[in-house]
Amino acid sequence: MKLVYTSVVVLVSSVLIFLSFAHSYSPSSTPSAENSMPGKRTIIVELFTSEGCSSCPPADALLKTLSEQQPVPGTEIIALEEHVDYWDHLGWKDPFSSAEFSERQNEYAKAFENSGVYTPQMIVDGHTEFVGSRAGEARETIQKAASQPKATIQLIPTERSISGTAAYDIKITDLSNLSQGRDVELWVAMTEKGLHTDVKAGENSGEHLQHAAVVRTIHKTNSFSSPNSYQTHIALKINPSWQRENLSFVAFAVDKDSRKIIGAASAKL
Repeated sequence: MKLVYTSVVVLVSSVLIFLSFAHSYSPSSTPSAENSMPGKRTIIVELFTSEGCSSCPPADALLKTLSEQQPVPGTEIIALEEHVDYWDHLGWKDPFSSAEFSERQNEYAKAFENSGVYTPQMIVDGHTEFVGSRAGEARETIQKAASQPKATIQLIPTERSISGTAAYDIKITDLSNLSQGRDVELWVAMTEKGLHTDVKAGENSGEHLQHAAVVRTIHKTNSFSSPNSYQTHIALKINPSWQRENLSFVAFAVDKDSRKIIGAASAKL
């Protein structure tokens, strides 16, 4: 009788464990979408680069390593690889280049009071800039940025049935100690990973270049002043030529006066 009782207990326990496991991995369960690495400080690392620039491939490789290996403990690195267009007339037209990225870099040059722009330029959280191939400086700067307080940004996907857009409700909290009543800008971007090029001309002729998360589009959506929180809805159109499985939606809050990024989040589509 004791053996039978023990067997029943074991059987019931096994069933309960199985049901608990099945519930935890149920395909129908939908976790809330927010910063992709909860509990970590999220840092934006921008790289202004060009396939026509011979000194840029090492910087591209560094950004790719930072974004894929996430080597800084307690930190999530969001890579924004922005290809400028002012190299395009020097032998090779970069297929990922855009005037909007060149304009964004020029705006940074004004904020940093630089005399001009250059490639490769890496900028961490809109606050610190340096030559983009300097691995040690990049790691040190990211660690320093991660020690600063950050606003919290949640990305909640909506309108999933519309295949040609990426739509999110964006909620920003913990702003009061960061913005101190100043205006804050909300920026959004779409990035695509897995991109590569066989360069046929220019300074990198004959090279096979592999990229990090290439920015497909980036723009300011809103400017606001809020004591602690802000919420909005953003939908970005997806170009049919982009590979949806490689796309990420990125949102970040910027202090309008200093250009410093005070919070960020990303979500894979």
